[in-house]
Amino acid sequence: MEPTPWYELSQPEDLDSPALLVYPDRVQQNIDRLVAGIDNVSRLRPHVKTHKTREATRMLMAAWIGKFKCATIAEADMLAGCGAPDVLLAYQPVGPKIHRLIELMRAYPDTQFSCLVDSLPSAQALAQQAVRAGLDVPVYIDLNVGMNRTGTPPDASVVTLYADLAKLAGVQPVGLHAYDGHLRDPDITIRTEQCDAAFQPVQQLSNQLMQLGFLNVIVAGGSPTFPIHARRGLARRGLVGGGSIECSPGTFIYWDKGYGETLPEQPFRPAALVLTRVISLPDATKICVDLGHKSVAAECDLALRVTFLNAPGLRAISQSEEHLVLEAGANHGYQIGDVLYGLPNHICPTCALHERAVTIENGTVTGEWRTIARDRTLTV
Repeated sequence: MEPTPWYELSQPEDLDSPALLVYPDRVQQNIDRLVAGIDNVSRLRPHVKTHKTREATRMLMAAWIGKFKCATIAEADMLAGCGAPDVLLAYQPVGPKIHRLIELMRAYPDTQFSCLVDSLPSAQALAQQAVRAGLDVPVYIDLNVGMNRTGTPPDASVVTLYADLAKLAGVQPVGLHAYDGHLRDPDITIRTEQCDAAFQPVQQLSNQLMQLGFLNVIVAGGSPTFPIHARRGLARRGLVGGGSIECSPGTFIYWDKGYGETLPEQPFRPAALVLTRVISLPDATKICVDLGHKSVAAECDLALRVTFLNAPGLRAISQSEEHLVLEAGANHGYQIGDVLYGLPNHICPTCALHERAVTIENGTVTGEWRTIARDRTLTV
């Protein structure tokens, strides 16, 4: 008798579909693997964009992780509400976001908030509101190391900007932010070479800033380059300001098909799936399931969006808001009501499509985790 697959529910008929499933025991294993992959837990600053939940945040904090990274005010709000000591909003606040960040700092004085800036005008706008509120906002200069979406080039102008920020009341420069998410070569040797090349000017800038007496921390990378930056260790120990290199992976906590194939050297395992059902048999070779655009991330090619662990031979041929049509072949044997367990290619935006994740332990539904920070507003 074959063992029951790790993902299978003992009574799937009790759960409506489509549904996001989370397996807390596997989440814990991924957290343990993350901690084991670095020399000091204080260098971890995981991104919460993937899970967006209080429960996963508390599991990370129970592993002595106290620094976090996020992309939205709501995510920062969720983290502070969980008692996170250190929260980096990895975004340059503009317009109303400045006011909301200031309000968060006032509402949660026990949490140290920081954010990104990549220009003096943006920093000045932030500083003006901070001064009026009687606050100093720690800021990291956002560097463009190849993503080409935000950030300033890692050149001599960064030193000038850092010095200008140090003189600006209301903000306090504390480091550099270098996200290299474009580096995803499946060959870890090539990825390492590319990462080191992109990181070299960042390291040089950091060394130069510390020689000038500035406090400086580097927040570097994401999931693809986590093992590379993790090996850099507590660099420049003993120099002015310390200068550690913090790592900020996010997808590790749930993992997905895309990174599982692209980053084969990493030890993380899938901890979240989507459950769907066959709802129609449109013709002799096709089946239709209730997994549309609104239930699984649809930014990649149709054929890659989801892989069914208990039916890997199914091939997606069309998708709309609430339906996914699959080619099953002649004499396939699928029936209306059959349950499929899907591994998303990209779990992060998939989670944001679900207001809750159902927790599964030993094949049984045990509760739910609200994807609370998918909202744009929580308390401010």
